Amino acid sequence: MFGLFKKDPKKALEKERAVLLEQAMKAQRNGDIRTYSELSEKAEALFKQIQSL
Repeated sequence: MFGLFKKDPKKALEKERAVLLEQAMKAQRNGDIRTYSELSEKAEALFKQIQSL
């Protein structure tokens, strides 16, 4: 019953990953490849963390 109101940590990580991927895409379109690669790396780390849950 009380588990109904708990937030799903997986959902929060997926949302954060989506934001990072969006920022990475914008950086790539602006020609900032260094920022793109940093953000993509962070998103990949989050993806691995999501898979482990």
